[in-house]
Amino acid sequence: MADLSVNMAGIESPNPFWLASGPPSNSGEQVMRAFDAGWGGAVWKTLGEPIVNVSSRLGAIDYGGVAMAGLNNIELITDRPLEVNLKEIYEVKKKYPGHAVIASLMVETKEDWRDIIKRCEDSGADGLELNFGCPHGMCERGMGSAVGQEPKVLTEITSWAKEFATIPVLIKLTPNVGDILDPGLAAVAGGADGLALINTIKSIIGVNLDDLTLRPTVGAESTNGGYCGPAVKPIALHMVGALARDERVNIPISGIGGISDWRDAAEFIALGSTTVQVCTAVMHYGFRVVEDMLDGLSNYLDEQGMPSVNDLIGKAVPGFKEWGELDLNYNVVAKINADTCIGCQLCYVACLDGAHQCIHTHQGPCVAFHGESDHGMNPRIEVLAPVNHDPNGNALFVPSVDEVECIGCNLCALVCPVPGCVTMVPVDNGKGRESWNDRMAKGEA
Repeated sequence: MADLSVNMAGIESPNPFWLASGPPSNSGEQVMRAFDAGWGGAVWKTLGEPIVNVSSRLGAIDYGGVAMAGLNNIELITDRPLEVNLKEIYEVKKKYPGHAVIASLMVETKEDWRDIIKRCEDSGADGLELNFGCPHGMCERGMGSAVGQEPKVLTEITSWAKEFATIPVLIKLTPNVGDILDPGLAAVAGGADGLALINTIKSIIGVNLDDLTLRPTVGAESTNGGYCGPAVKPIALHMVGALARDERVNIPISGIGGISDWRDAAEFIALGSTTVQVCTAVMHYGFRVVEDMLDGLSNYLDEQGMPSVNDLIGKAVPGFKEWGELDLNYNVVAKINADTCIGCQLCYVACLDGAHQCIHTHQGPCVAFHGESDHGMNPRIEVLAPVNHDPNGNALFVPSVDEVECIGCNLCALVCPVPGCVTMVPVDNGKGRESWNDRMAKGEA
Protein backbone atom coordinates (compact mmCIF):
# COMPACT_ATOMS: atom_id res chain seq x y z
CA MET A 1 0.00 0.00 0.00
CA ALA A 2 1.33 3.40 -0.98
CA ASP A 3 2.04 5.91 1.77
CA LEU A 4 -0.61 8.65 1.55
CA SER A 5 0.73 10.88 4.33
CA VAL A 6 1.75 14.41 3.35
CA ASN A 7 3.28 17.52 4.84
CA MET A 8 1.49 20.64 3.64
CA ALA A 9 3.59 23.71 4.50
CA GLY A 10 4.55 22.13 7.83
CA ILE A 11 1.10 20.71 8.55
CA GLU A 12 1.21 16.93 8.88
CA SER A 13 -1.76 14.99 7.49
CA PRO A 14 -2.39 11.22 7.27
CA ASN A 15 -3.60 11.65 3.69
CA PRO A 16 -4.05 14.50 1.20
CA PHE A 17 -7.84 14.59 1.42
CA TRP A 18 -9.16 17.59 3.34
CA LEU A 19 -12.62 19.02 3.76
CA ALA A 20 -12.74 22.47 2.19
CA SER A 21 -14.07 25.34 4.25
CA GLY A 22 -17.85 25.28 3.87
CA PRO A 23 -21.03 23.68 5.17
CA PRO A 24 -19.46 20.21 5.72
CA SER A 25 -16.90 21.73 8.12
CA ASN A 26 -19.33 23.96 9.97
CA SER A 27 -19.13 22.21 13.35
CA GLY A 28 -16.96 19.98 15.46
CA GLU A 29 -19.47 17.16 15.26
CA GLN A 30 -19.26 17.17 11.46
CA VAL A 31 -15.48 17.32 11.39
CA MET A 32 -15.16 14.42 13.81
CA ARG A 33 -17.51 12.30 11.73
CA ALA A 34 -15.46 13.21 8.66
CA PHE A 35 -12.25 12.09 10.37
CA ASP A 36 -13.92 8.83 11.36
CA ALA A 37 -14.83 8.31 7.69
CA GLY A 38 -11.19 8.73 6.64
CA TRP A 39 -10.59 12.39 5.83
CA GLY A 40 -7.06 13.50 6.65
CA GLY A 41 -7.85 17.11 7.47
CA ALA A 42 -10.47 19.81 7.55
CA VAL A 43 -10.50 23.53 6.90
CA TRP A 44 -13.08 24.96 9.30
CA LYS A 45 -15.92 27.01 7.88
CA THR A 46 -14.62 30.57 7.79
CA LEU A 47 -14.46 32.29 11.17
CA GLY A 48 -14.96 35.99 11.78
CA GLU A 49 -17.66 38.20 13.12
CA PRO A 50 -20.74 35.95 12.88
CA ILE A 51 -23.18 37.06 10.21
CA VAL A 52 -26.82 36.38 9.40
CA ASN A 53 -27.30 34.21 6.31
CA VAL A 54 -30.25 34.38 3.94
CA SER A 55 -32.77 31.74 2.91
CA SER A 56 -32.71 30.21 0.35
CA ARG A 57 -29.02 30.10 -0.51
CA LEU A 58 -28.16 27.25 -2.93
CA GLY A 59 -28.86 26.73 -6.63
CA ALA A 60 -27.59 24.07 -9.03
CA ILE A 61 -27.24 23.08 -12.66
CA ASP A 62 -28.07 19.50 -13.66
CA TYR A 63 -26.50 18.17 -16.85
CA GLY A 64 -26.81 14.90 -18.70
CA GLY A 65 -28.84 13.32 -15.94
CA VAL A 66 -26.27 14.28 -13.30
CA ALA A 67 -27.59 16.42 -10.45
CA MET A 68 -25.47 19.31 -9.20
CA ALA A 69 -22.94 19.32 -12.01
CA GLY A 70 -22.48 22.92 -10.92
CA LEU A 71 -23.48 24.43 -7.58
CA ASN A 72 -24.02 28.09 -6.75
CA ASN A 73 -24.26 29.48 -3.22
CA ILE A 74 -24.97 32.87 -1.71
CA GLU A 75 -24.03 31.69 1.79
CA LEU A 76 -21.46 33.66 3.78
CA ILE A 77 -19.08 32.79 6.61
CA THR A 78 -20.07 31.13 9.86
CA ASP A 79 -23.20 32.30 11.62
CA ARG A 80 -22.10 30.56 14.84
CA PRO A 81 -20.36 32.42 17.69
CA LEU A 82 -16.57 32.51 17.49
CA GLU A 83 -16.24 31.16 21.03
CA VAL A 84 -18.29 28.09 20.13
CA ASN A 85 -16.22 27.36 17.03
CA LEU A 86 -12.92 27.75 18.89
CA LYS A 87 -14.09 25.44 21.66
CA GLU A 88 -15.02 22.81 19.10
CA ILE A 89 -11.67 23.16 17.30
CA TYR A 90 -9.99 22.48 20.64
CA GLU A 91 -12.16 19.41 21.23
CA VAL A 92 -11.52 18.03 17.73
CA LYS A 93 -7.74 18.42 18.06
CA LYS A 94 -7.77 16.80 21.47
CA LYS A 95 -9.62 13.77 20.12
CA TYR A 96 -7.84 13.60 16.73
CA PRO A 97 -4.29 14.88 17.33
CA GLY A 98 -2.98 13.20 14.17
CA HIS A 99 -5.39 14.93 11.83
CA ALA A 100 -4.98 18.38 10.28
CA VAL A 101 -7.33 21.12 11.48
CA ILE A 102 -7.00 24.46 9.73
CA ALA A 103 -8.89 27.58 10.76
CA SER A 104 -10.25 29.62 7.86
CA LEU A 105 -10.30 33.30 8.76
CA MET A 106 -11.80 36.53 7.45
CA VAL A 107 -11.72 39.78 9.43
CA GLU A 108 -11.05 43.45 8.64
CA THR A 109 -8.50 45.38 10.68
CA LYS A 110 -4.94 44.55 11.69
CA GLU A 111 -6.00 44.29 15.31
CA ASP A 112 -8.82 41.92 14.31
CA TRP A 113 -6.29 39.68 12.57
CA ARG A 114 -3.97 39.75 15.59
CA ASP A 115 -6.77 38.79 17.96
CA ILE A 116 -8.35 35.99 15.92
CA ILE A 117 -5.00 34.42 15.00
CA LYS A 118 -3.97 34.30 18.66
CA ARG A 119 -7.28 32.73 19.66
CA CYS A 120 -7.08 30.11 16.89
CA GLU A 121 -3.58 29.15 17.92
CA ASP A 122 -4.74 28.82 21.53
CA SER A 123 -7.50 26.48 20.34
CA GLY A 124 -4.91 24.11 18.89
CA ALA A 125 -5.40 24.75 15.15
CA ASP A 126 -2.57 23.33 13.04
CA GLY A 127 -2.68 26.13 10.51
CA LEU A 128 -4.56 29.13 9.21
CA GLU A 129 -6.22 29.67 5.84
CA LEU A 130 -6.87 33.33 5.04
CA ASN A 131 -10.03 33.52 2.96
CA PHE A 132 -9.31 36.08 0.24
CA GLY A 133 -11.75 34.57 -2.21
CA CYS A 134 -15.40 34.87 -1.17
CA PRO A 135 -17.05 36.51 -4.24
CA HIS A 136 -20.26 37.76 -2.63
CA GLY A 137 -21.44 39.38 0.56
CA MET A 138 -18.11 39.67 2.30
CA CYS A 139 -16.37 41.41 -0.60
CA GLU A 140 -18.93 44.21 -0.36
CA ARG A 141 -17.60 44.73 3.16
CA GLY A 142 -13.98 45.00 2.00
CA MET A 143 -13.06 41.36 2.66
CA GLY A 144 -13.02 38.13 0.65
CA SER A 145 -12.34 38.61 -3.06
CA ALA A 146 -12.04 42.37 -2.50
CA VAL A 147 -8.67 41.50 -0.96
CA GLY A 148 -7.84 38.66 -3.36
CA GLN A 149 -8.24 40.98 -6.35
CA GLU A 150 -5.87 43.61 -4.96
CA PRO A 151 -2.31 42.21 -4.86
CA LYS A 152 -0.88 45.02 -2.70
CA VAL A 153 -3.60 44.61 -0.09
CA LEU A 154 -3.22 40.83 -0.21
CA THR A 155 0.51 41.09 0.40
CA GLU A 156 -0.01 43.47 3.31
CA ILE A 157 -2.61 41.37 5.13
CA THR A 158 -0.58 38.21 4.51
CA SER A 159 2.40 39.90 6.13
CA TRP A 160 0.23 40.82 9.13
CA ALA A 161 -0.77 37.20 9.56
CA LYS A 162 2.83 36.04 9.29
CA GLU A 163 3.83 38.64 11.87
CA PHE A 164 1.26 37.37 14.36
CA ALA A 165 1.18 33.63 13.64
CA THR A 166 3.45 30.89 14.88
CA ILE A 167 1.66 28.23 12.81
CA PRO A 168 1.60 27.91 8.97
CA VAL A 169 -0.41 30.46 7.01
CA LEU A 170 -2.16 29.44 3.78
CA ILE A 171 -3.74 31.97 1.44
CA LYS A 172 -6.98 31.00 -0.32
CA LEU A 173 -7.11 32.69 -3.71
CA THR A 174 -10.04 33.92 -5.75
CA PRO A 175 -10.36 32.78 -9.38
CA ASN A 176 -12.12 36.05 -10.22
CA VAL A 177 -8.96 37.66 -11.57
CA GLY A 178 -7.35 38.13 -14.98
CA ASP A 179 -4.19 36.20 -14.12
CA ILE A 180 -3.92 33.90 -11.09
CA LEU A 181 -0.18 34.65 -10.90
CA ASP A 182 -0.92 38.17 -9.67
CA PRO A 183 -2.50 37.17 -6.34
CA GLY A 184 -0.34 34.05 -6.11
CA LEU A 185 2.90 36.02 -6.29
CA ALA A 186 1.43 38.64 -3.95
CA ALA A 187 0.87 35.91 -1.35
CA VAL A 188 4.45 34.69 -1.81
CA ALA A 189 5.69 38.25 -1.37
CA GLY A 190 3.74 38.51 1.90
CA GLY A 191 5.51 35.42 3.25
CA ALA A 192 2.70 32.87 2.90
CA ASP A 193 3.60 29.28 3.74
CA GLY A 194 1.19 27.83 1.17
CA LEU A 195 -1.61 28.56 -1.29
CA ALA A 196 -5.14 27.17 -1.54
CA LEU A 197 -7.21 27.51 -4.72
CA ILE A 198 -9.63 27.98 -6.21
CA ASN A 199 -12.36 29.66 -4.26
CA THR A 200 -15.74 29.92 -5.94
CA ILE A 201 -16.40 31.72 -9.24
CA LYS A 202 -18.71 34.72 -9.31
CA SER A 203 -21.90 33.60 -11.03
CA ILE A 204 -25.65 33.64 -11.47
CA ILE A 205 -26.92 30.08 -11.69
CA GLY A 206 -30.06 30.84 -13.67
CA VAL A 207 -33.42 32.53 -14.06
CA ASN A 208 -36.77 30.96 -13.25
CA LEU A 209 -38.69 31.54 -16.47
CA ASP A 210 -42.07 31.09 -14.77
CA ASP A 211 -41.75 34.18 -12.58
CA LEU A 212 -38.46 35.68 -13.91
CA THR A 213 -36.72 35.54 -10.54
CA LEU A 214 -33.06 34.65 -10.16
CA ARG A 215 -32.11 31.38 -8.51
CA PRO A 216 -31.70 30.83 -5.60
CA THR A 217 -34.41 33.26 -4.59
CA VAL A 218 -34.72 35.30 -1.44
CA GLY A 219 -38.34 36.37 -1.66
CA ALA A 220 -38.51 37.75 -5.18
CA GLU A 221 -34.83 38.75 -5.35
CA SER A 222 -31.36 37.24 -5.48
CA THR A 223 -27.72 38.13 -6.10
CA ASN A 224 -24.60 36.74 -7.70
CA GLY A 225 -23.07 33.83 -5.82
CA GLY A 226 -20.09 31.52 -5.87
CA TYR A 227 -19.94 28.69 -8.44
CA CYS A 228 -18.34 25.35 -7.58
CA GLY A 229 -18.74 21.63 -8.22
CA PRO A 230 -17.56 19.34 -11.05
CA ALA A 231 -18.16 22.03 -13.70
CA VAL A 232 -15.34 24.23 -12.37
CA LYS A 233 -12.64 21.54 -12.29
CA PRO A 234 -10.97 22.55 -15.61
CA ILE A 235 -10.68 26.15 -14.45
CA ALA A 236 -9.22 25.07 -11.13
CA LEU A 237 -6.73 22.69 -12.76
CA HIS A 238 -5.47 25.47 -15.01
CA MET A 239 -4.95 27.89 -12.14
CA VAL A 240 -3.24 25.30 -9.93
CA GLY A 241 -0.95 24.31 -12.80
CA ALA A 242 -0.18 27.93 -13.70
CA LEU A 243 1.14 28.53 -10.19
CA ALA A 244 2.88 25.19 -9.83
CA ARG A 245 4.95 25.64 -12.99
CA ASP A 246 6.12 29.16 -12.10
CA GLU A 247 9.52 28.96 -10.44
CA ARG A 248 8.71 32.04 -8.35
CA VAL A 249 5.96 30.11 -6.56
CA ASN A 250 8.12 28.07 -4.22
CA ILE A 251 5.46 27.17 -1.65
CA PRO A 252 3.06 24.18 -1.64
CA ILE A 253 -0.46 24.26 -3.04
CA SER A 254 -3.74 22.87 -1.74
CA GLY A 255 -5.94 22.23 -4.78
CA ILE A 256 -9.68 22.93 -4.71
CA GLY A 257 -12.42 22.89 -7.33
CA GLY A 258 -14.71 20.14 -8.56
CA ILE A 259 -12.89 17.20 -6.99
CA SER A 260 -15.39 14.34 -6.88
CA ASP A 261 -13.34 11.13 -6.97
CA TRP A 262 -9.79 9.80 -6.72
CA ARG A 263 -9.09 10.50 -10.39
CA ASP A 264 -9.86 14.17 -9.93
CA ALA A 265 -7.62 14.22 -6.88
CA ALA A 266 -4.77 12.49 -8.72
CA GLU A 267 -4.99 15.06 -11.52
CA PHE A 268 -4.72 17.95 -9.07
CA ILE A 269 -1.79 16.32 -7.32
CA ALA A 270 -0.04 15.60 -10.62
CA LEU A 271 -0.46 19.31 -11.49
CA GLY A 272 1.23 20.42 -8.30
CA SER A 273 -1.15 20.06 -5.34
CA THR A 274 0.14 18.60 -2.08
CA THR A 275 -3.35 18.31 -0.60
CA VAL A 276 -6.79 18.49 -2.17
CA GLN A 277 -9.89 20.01 -0.62
CA VAL A 278 -13.43 18.78 -1.25
CA CYS A 279 -16.76 20.41 -0.48
CA THR A 280 -19.48 19.96 -3.14
CA ALA A 281 -19.01 16.20 -3.46
CA VAL A 282 -19.50 15.84 0.29
CA MET A 283 -22.58 18.05 0.18
CA HIS A 284 -23.92 15.78 -2.57
CA TYR A 285 -22.94 12.31 -1.39
CA GLY A 286 -21.74 12.58 2.21
CA PHE A 287 -18.44 12.03 4.00
CA ARG A 288 -18.08 8.43 2.79
CA VAL A 289 -16.94 9.55 -0.68
CA VAL A 290 -13.46 9.62 0.83
CA GLU A 291 -13.40 5.82 1.03
CA ASP A 292 -13.25 5.51 -2.77
CA MET A 293 -10.76 8.37 -2.91
CA LEU A 294 -8.39 6.65 -0.50
CA ASP A 295 -8.63 3.22 -2.13
CA GLY A 296 -8.49 4.55 -5.67
CA LEU A 297 -5.49 6.81 -5.14
CA SER A 298 -3.60 4.12 -3.23
CA ASN A 299 -4.25 1.53 -5.95
CA TYR A 300 -3.23 3.97 -8.66
CA LEU A 301 0.05 4.77 -6.92
CA ASP A 302 0.74 1.05 -6.54
CA GLU A 303 0.08 0.48 -10.24
CA GLN A 304 2.42 3.33 -11.13
CA GLY A 305 5.15 1.98 -8.88
CA MET A 306 5.05 5.05 -6.65
CA PRO A 307 5.63 4.17 -2.97
CA SER A 308 4.33 7.56 -1.77
CA VAL A 309 1.76 10.10 -2.90
CA ASN A 310 4.57 12.64 -2.70
CA ASP A 311 6.08 10.97 -5.78
CA LEU A 312 3.04 12.07 -7.80
CA ILE A 313 3.11 15.75 -6.80
CA GLY A 314 3.84 17.91 -9.84
CA LYS A 315 4.62 15.04 -12.24
CA ALA A 316 2.36 16.52 -14.93
CA VAL A 317 3.67 20.08 -14.56
CA PRO A 318 6.57 19.77 -17.09
CA GLY A 319 4.02 18.97 -19.81
CA PHE A 320 2.09 22.22 -19.22
CA LYS A 321 3.45 24.56 -21.90
CA GLU A 322 2.51 27.81 -23.55
CA TRP A 323 0.85 27.38 -26.96
CA GLY A 324 3.89 28.74 -28.76
CA GLU A 325 6.01 25.87 -27.42
CA LEU A 326 3.83 23.08 -28.84
CA ASP A 327 4.99 20.88 -31.73
CA LEU A 328 3.33 22.08 -34.95
CA ASN A 329 4.49 18.96 -36.81
CA TYR A 330 2.76 16.46 -34.53
CA ASN A 331 -0.30 14.95 -36.26
CA VAL A 332 -3.06 12.53 -35.36
CA VAL A 333 -5.94 11.23 -37.47
CA ALA A 334 -9.23 9.60 -36.53
CA LYS A 335 -9.76 5.86 -36.92
CA ILE A 336 -13.25 4.33 -36.70
CA ASN A 337 -13.57 0.71 -35.56
CA ALA A 338 -16.18 -0.84 -37.84
CA ASP A 339 -16.65 -3.77 -35.46
CA THR A 340 -17.91 -1.62 -32.61
CA CYS A 341 -19.55 1.22 -34.55
CA ILE A 342 -23.32 1.37 -33.97
CA GLY A 343 -24.02 3.54 -36.99
CA CYS A 344 -25.38 6.50 -35.04
CA GLN A 345 -23.64 8.97 -37.39
CA LEU A 346 -22.88 11.40 -34.55
CA CYS A 347 -19.27 11.67 -35.64
CA TYR A 348 -20.36 12.43 -39.21
CA VAL A 349 -22.78 15.17 -38.18
CA ALA A 350 -20.32 16.71 -35.70
CA CYS A 351 -17.52 16.76 -38.26
CA LEU A 352 -19.75 18.05 -41.06
CA ASP A 353 -21.34 20.91 -39.12
CA GLY A 354 -18.89 21.62 -36.33
CA ALA A 355 -15.44 20.68 -37.56
CA HIS A 356 -13.61 20.02 -40.86
CA GLN A 357 -15.88 17.88 -43.08
CA CYS A 358 -13.52 14.91 -43.28
CA ILE A 359 -15.91 12.14 -42.15
CA HIS A 360 -18.28 10.74 -44.77
CA THR A 361 -21.23 8.36 -44.70
CA HIS A 362 -22.34 6.15 -47.57
CA GLN A 363 -25.41 4.12 -48.42
CA GLY A 364 -23.24 1.19 -49.30
CA PRO A 365 -20.13 -0.66 -48.16
CA CYS A 366 -17.60 0.93 -45.86
CA VAL A 367 -14.91 2.82 -47.70
CA ALA A 368 -11.56 4.39 -46.92
CA PHE A 369 -10.04 7.42 -48.58
CA HIS A 370 -6.55 7.51 -50.06
CA GLY A 371 -4.44 10.13 -51.74
CA GLU A 372 -5.14 13.76 -52.42
CA SER A 373 -8.70 15.00 -52.47
CA ASP A 374 -10.65 18.17 -53.07
CA HIS A 375 -11.91 18.48 -49.47
CA GLY A 376 -13.52 15.05 -49.75
CA MET A 377 -15.41 15.87 -52.96
CA ASN A 378 -13.37 13.75 -55.38
CA PRO A 379 -11.32 11.32 -53.35
CA ARG A 380 -9.85 8.05 -54.51
CA ILE A 381 -11.62 5.32 -52.57
CA GLU A 382 -11.09 1.67 -51.81
CA VAL A 383 -13.86 -0.71 -50.77
CA LEU A 384 -13.11 -2.30 -47.41
CA ALA A 385 -14.90 -4.95 -45.35
CA PRO A 386 -18.70 -5.16 -45.39
CA VAL A 387 -20.68 -2.84 -43.19
CA ASN A 388 -21.33 -3.67 -39.56
CA HIS A 389 -24.68 -5.11 -38.50
CA ASP A 390 -26.87 -4.68 -35.44
CA PRO A 391 -28.10 -7.68 -33.37
CA ASN A 392 -31.10 -8.03 -35.69
CA GLY A 393 -28.93 -8.29 -38.76
CA ASN A 394 -29.70 -4.82 -40.07
CA ALA A 395 -26.87 -3.09 -41.91
CA LEU A 396 -25.10 -0.29 -40.06
CA PHE A 397 -23.29 2.03 -42.42
CA VAL A 398 -19.99 2.85 -40.79
CA PRO A 399 -18.70 6.37 -41.53
CA SER A 400 -15.25 6.63 -43.04
CA VAL A 401 -12.47 9.13 -42.47
CA ASP A 402 -10.67 11.04 -45.18
CA GLU A 403 -7.29 10.86 -43.50
CA VAL A 404 -5.76 13.40 -45.86
CA GLU A 405 -8.29 16.00 -44.78
CA CYS A 406 -8.45 15.00 -41.09
CA ILE A 407 -6.71 17.59 -38.93
CA GLY A 408 -6.92 15.58 -35.69
CA CYS A 409 -9.25 17.87 -33.74
CA ASN A 410 -10.65 15.00 -31.59
CA LEU A 411 -14.31 16.06 -31.95
CA CYS A 412 -15.46 12.75 -33.45
CA ALA A 413 -13.89 10.79 -30.60
CA LEU A 414 -15.48 13.11 -28.05
CA VAL A 415 -19.03 12.77 -29.38
CA CYS A 416 -18.89 9.00 -30.05
CA PRO A 417 -21.08 7.14 -27.52
CA VAL A 418 -19.09 3.88 -27.83
CA PRO A 419 -15.89 3.87 -25.75
CA GLY A 420 -12.87 3.21 -27.92
CA CYS A 421 -14.76 3.11 -31.21
CA VAL A 422 -13.08 6.28 -32.51
CA THR A 423 -9.42 6.65 -31.68
CA MET A 424 -6.88 9.30 -32.57
CA VAL A 425 -3.77 7.69 -34.02
CA PRO A 426 -0.42 9.49 -34.40
CA VAL A 427 0.87 9.82 -37.99
CA ASP A 428 4.57 9.90 -38.76
CA ASN A 429 4.97 12.66 -41.33
CA GLY A 430 8.73 12.52 -41.32
CA LYS A 431 9.07 16.03 -39.94
CA GLY A 432 11.02 16.86 -36.83
CA ARG A 433 9.69 18.78 -33.85
CA GLU A 434 9.07 22.45 -34.57
CA SER A 435 7.12 25.01 -32.58
CA TRP A 436 5.71 28.42 -33.40
CA ASN A 437 8.47 29.92 -31.29
CA ASP A 438 11.03 27.99 -33.37
CA ARG A 439 9.58 29.42 -36.56
CA MET A 440 9.53 32.91 -35.09
CA ALA A 441 13.19 32.56 -34.16
CA LYS A 442 13.99 31.64 -37.78
CA GLY A 443 11.82 34.40 -39.16
CA GLU A 444 9.46 31.90 -40.80
CA ALA A 445 6.27 32.54 -38.82
